[in-house]
Amino acid sequence: MSFTRAQLEAVRGRSVPDLLGDDLRLLFVGINPGLWTAAAQAHFAKRGNRFYPALFLAGLSTRLIDASAGMGVEDAADLRRRGVGITNLVNKATARADELTAEELELGAVDLEAKVGTLKPRVVVMLGVTAYRIAFKKPRATTGWQSEDMAGAELLIAGNPSGLNAHETIPTLAAAFAEAAKRAGVIVLRKSESSSQGRRRASE
Repeated sequence: MSFTRAQLEAVRGRSVPDLLGDDLRLLFVGINPGLWTAAAQAHFAKRGNRFYPALFLAGLSTRLIDASAGMGVEDAADLRRRGVGITNLVNKATARADELTAEELELGAVDLEAKVGTLKPRVVVMLGVTAYRIAFKKPRATTGWQSEDMAGAELLIAGNPSGLNAHETIPTLAAAFAEAAKRAGVIVLRKSESSSQGRRRASE
């Protein structure tokens, strides 16, 4: 599936619903939806984004998710069952994250902390250190585990999985995701198990 430039421009500013379950343990936080993500109404939907390949390599999904035309019902249910959720720092679609203002990021930080305090995940993974520095007014923050929690949840800052970010790879993101899952108490599938389940689903 593809979207025209006019269709993508038409969703500028649109929000994307959070993917959350009743037993949330591990919460991934993107910066904000891109235009393709807003059009598909699914997080990290643009092909070339490293999020779902890294999630699969880390053993956090039973198959490689393709959300480019929207998140499949079974894929969303699988993530929810496993205690994995996805949200955004700012729920406003732009073509690039750097189109957001400092004020929007700071307001997003307030909303995110309130959300984490309500949902109570064990671990939060923030995907984008530059946005985190601005939003939380921590200009010297670096990637990795943070000494301060976020509303009671352990906090890991990882790189932005966008294909435009040359500083991250699928394996480096997968390693961070797997460690976060371990701390959050999310069961990680063995590679052989996830691959066999993926093949079985593909044949159904």
